[in-house]
Amino acid sequence: MSVTLAQSRPELAAIREHMIIDGQPCTQGDGATIPVYDPATGKVIAQQIQAGSKQVDQAVQAARRAFGHPAWRDLPPVARERLLLNLADLVEQHAEALARLETLNNGKLLALSQGLEVGAGAQWLRYMAGWSTKISGETLNVSIPFPPGFHYHAYTRPEPVGVVAAIVPWNFPLLMAIWKIAPAVATGCTVVLKPAEETPLTAIRLAELALEAGFPPGVINVITGRGEVTGAALVAHPGVDKIAFTGSTEVGKLIGHAAMDDMKRVSLELGGKSPVVVLDDCDVELAVQGAANAIFFNQGQVCTAGSRLYVQEGIYDKVVSGLADLAAGMTLGSGFDPTTQIGPMVSARHRRRVLDYIDIGRQEGARLLSGGQAADGDGYFVRPAVFADVDRDARIAREEIFGPVVAAAKFASDEQAIALANDTCFGLGASIWSNDLARVNQMIPRIRAGTVWVNTHNMLDPHMPFGGYKQSGIGREHGRAAIDMYLESKSVCMAYPSRH
Repeated sequence: MSVTLAQSRPELAAIREHMIIDGQPCTQGDGATIPVYDPATGKVIAQQIQAGSKQVDQAVQAARRAFGHPAWRDLPPVARERLLLNLADLVEQHAEALARLETLNNGKLLALSQGLEVGAGAQWLRYMAGWSTKISGETLNVSIPFPPGFHYHAYTRPEPVGVVAAIVPWNFPLLMAIWKIAPAVATGCTVVLKPAEETPLTAIRLAELALEAGFPPGVINVITGRGEVTGAALVAHPGVDKIAFTGSTEVGKLIGHAAMDDMKRVSLELGGKSPVVVLDDCDVELAVQGAANAIFFNQGQVCTAGSRLYVQEGIYDKVVSGLADLAAGMTLGSGFDPTTQIGPMVSARHRRRVLDYIDIGRQEGARLLSGGQAADGDGYFVRPAVFADVDRDARIAREEIFGPVVAAAKFASDEQAIALANDTCFGLGASIWSNDLARVNQMIPRIRAGTVWVNTHNMLDPHMPFGGYKQSGIGREHGRAAIDMYLESKSVCMAYPSRH
């Protein structure tokens, strides 16, 4: 690569075709390589190594050694805080190259890479850094009666769970790597991170920056490979104490079963089929734009995407037609083009999945108002699809598509809206659009979802717990809830004789 090209395209200079194990680049795998694509062009931009069982073992052993080494084990909480703050600073210093690398590899709009992957990623690092010095137990006022003549002093001591296997998806590669790494190391754990096979590049750079920030070797390791090979070996490794997974419900169930074989701790942030409930007292224009953002944000490749749209019958036609008009006018293109509103699907395989679901929707008799076609030319583009009058038992209303496809239906009463919203095996997110807060507050407790937004959708904050009901997962990301997922609680009980 020429210096001129690297300077004009900083994302190319940031590409790494290795893993990070025990603080060192690792170029040895099981012999297989995985092509990494630019979704906007379909061109190969890297060949990534696949870690086999040997490399997985090396990474886990490195994390295990680091966990017990005084350089990490005896580090005061304020020093862990400082390391995370250093990493946040470095993420911001390399913001442009990281954001461009994310857009190159994932296809998302550059503004999203800048604002969410990098900007929010640095915010999450700083937030979790603060928790390093705020982890505490409690003194227990116990009433142990035997043997006579003794008193007891009891307290709880939170301790890091140990070696964490963190497995993240391809839709927000850098941000979700930070979501796993930051609370884990804030508590004193060590990490083996496996990014998605489609989008490994920013995770590798993050691990390199962590070493530059001062993290000891082995505290943060990154291995790459396919889920069924590398991921399976990592989940099954006896040296792993906890698995933190974000991805599909199907894979999450497999991981949950595997974790129980040796009682690994597990947290799972899984799929969703989030309802957007639009009441007839809402600001219709705001609701139309909100429904568009709920489903078309990041090309619909969001676990909380508002893929089920329920609109009260008096305003149904206006809302659904307005959404269809918005969808029809959206510009498809490269995430590097500032005029682009819809980027590509992450891969050719995923585009095929989305298009197959659109075909299913047509076959099921739903009314396609807009889009639903593959765009001409290179890249993995799908025109955003709006289906109206979708039956509640239709597959496009029940199964997670993970693309820019919305299934709309009308309702008459608030009771019917709540029943429709809850008529799913998922429970990750939901939103209500209304100007009547009394009405909204009556509905919120009855909707079975981990997050309920009002007059907005998909908004997150590092202080706000995030996770799902039902088959949308186990545990919570963010806030104190995330810290608790990486801690064990040890009870200490001391006896001492009474003095008279």
